Amino acid sequence: MNTVLGIDLGTQSLKCVFYDYNDRVMAAVAAAPLPVDRDDAGKAEQKTEWWVAALTDCLKQVDEKVRLSVRAIGVSGQQHGFVPLDKDGNVLAPVKLWCDTATQTEADEITANCGGRDRAIALTGNPVLAGYTAPKIRWLKKHQPEAYAALDTILLPHDYLNYLLTGTTSMEYGDASGTGLLDVRTRQWSADMLHAVDSDRDLAACLPDLLAADDIAGLTTRHAAGHFGLPAGVPVATGGGDNMMGAIGTGNVRPGGLTISLGSSGTLFACADKPVIDPDGNIAAFCSSTGGWLPLLCTMNCTLATELVRAPLQVHLDEFDALVLKAPVGADGLVMLPFFNGERTPDLPHARASLHGMSSHNMSRSHWLRATVEGTCFALKFGLDAMTRLGLEANTMVLTGGGSHSHAWRQILADLFQLPVIMHTGDEGASFGAALQALWLLQRQSGDDPTIADICDAHLVLDEARCAQPDTALADAYGAAYARYQTVLDHMTPYLQTIHS
Repeated sequence: MNTVLGIDLGTQSLKCVFYDYNDRVMAAVAAAPLPVDRDDAGKAEQKTEWWVAALTDCLKQVDEKVRLSVRAIGVSGQQHGFVPLDKDGNVLAPVKLWCDTATQTEADEITANCGGRDRAIALTGNPVLAGYTAPKIRWLKKHQPEAYAALDTILLPHDYLNYLLTGTTSMEYGDASGTGLLDVRTRQWSADMLHAVDSDRDLAACLPDLLAADDIAGLTTRHAAGHFGLPAGVPVATGGGDNMMGAIGTGNVRPGGLTISLGSSGTLFACADKPVIDPDGNIAAFCSSTGGWLPLLCTMNCTLATELVRAPLQVHLDEFDALVLKAPVGADGLVMLPFFNGERTPDLPHARASLHGMSSHNMSRSHWLRATVEGTCFALKFGLDAMTRLGLEANTMVLTGGGSHSHAWRQILADLFQLPVIMHTGDEGASFGAALQALWLLQRQSGDDPTIADICDAHLVLDEARCAQPDTALADAYGAAYARYQTVLDHMTPYLQTIHS
C-alpha cells in the first residue's frame, strides 16, 4: 500500500487523511479537537503545543502499517495566523488566529502609515484587515516588546507544521498572500507595507523563502519521523492555506469554478488565471496554491451562527433540515444579521448579531433557523455579486465543510445563487486537497508531468445523490428576501461600526 498524507490544521480541529492513490480509497482518517483561547475584547489564540499534541494524537489513531505507507505529505492550515520564532526556532508567543479582532487598532495604524485603504490595495491588492497577519506583527511589537525583539522568523500555521516535519522554514504564494504583506500581482513582498508595519526594523529579514506551488518544502527529518511515527526522508509539499487546499480538494483549479466552504466561517472563492483586484476591497485578492489566483470572500459567521441559534432553541441535528425548510423563503420577513463574532465582509470587526422584523407570524423555531441560514447565505451571495462585477463567471459551485452535509443548506444555496450545487464523495476538503498536492509533487518527482487539474480529474468522484439543482420558480422570492437583508444591513451599518467590545 502506498499513501499520501494530507494534514489540515483547522481552528476547531486537526485532521489527517491517508489516501491510497493506487486503489483510490481512503486508507485512514483521523481527527483531534483544538481549543481556542478567546475573550470579549476579540482575542482568539492557540498555542503551538496544542497543534503538536493534536497531530500526535491523530497519527497515533492510525495503524502503524498505514503510517509507514506514506510516500509524500501535504499540509493545509488556517490562514493568517502569526507564528513568531526566535533564532533557535522557539515559539515566542501564543498564535493569534484569523478570527482574532483585537488587532483592529494596529490594522488602522498600518493603513494610515501606508497612505490609506486605497494605497494599501494599490501596494498589495488587499486592504489591511484585522484578521490578516500584518496587524498581528505590529500588535506583538506594541504589547510584547521583549518577544518582538527576539523575533527572527515569521511563519503561518501551515508553515509551522512544515517546519516541524522538515526542519526548514518557507512560505508559498497562496498562504503568503493572506499576510497583507505580499503584492499578489508581482508575488513579491511589499517593502512599503513592511515599512508601514514597522519603520524601525527590516521585517523582510524575518520572512522565509517563497516557494512555488509545485515545489518541495523539504524532507521529513529523523526526529519528526521518530516523534510522529512516519517514514524519514519523505517529501513534504509546499502546502498552503485551508482555502487554497480546499480549492484543490474540490477540483476548483480551472476558471469558471466556484467553491463555498461552509465551516464555522464561510468562504466563497473562484479560480482565476490572472490577479483579480477589487477596488472596494471586499473580495480578497489571493494567490492560489496551484500557480494561479484565488479571489475570495470570507465571512466570520457561517455554521457558527446556526450552531449558536440551534442550541437555545433545543433543535437536534436530525431535525434541523426539516425545520429550516418548513419556513418559507424569506422567513416571513424575519432577517438575521449573523455577526456573532464581528464580521470581515462587510468589514465590521466589532459588530454583534441582531434579529429584525419579528412579528406574530414568524416567532417559531423554523423561522429563526431559516433566517439564520439565509443570513449567512446572503453574505456569501454578496461575494458572488462582487465577483461577477469584477468579470468572473461561475457555472457551478462545489460545497465543502460541515454545512455541506445539510440538504437544507445545499438547496437554499442552489436556489439563491441559481446555480447547480456539486458534491463529491467524502468531505475531506482541505485535508484531501493537501493530499492531492502531495501526490502532484510525488508524481512530478517520479518523472511524470501531470497538471494539478489532471490530478483532480483522476481522483475526485461526483456524489450525485447529494447534488442539488436550482428551483427557478423561487428566484424572485429569494431576490426579494436578499434585497430586504441588504436594506436592513445598510440601515444597521452605521450603528454596528460604533460597537466596541
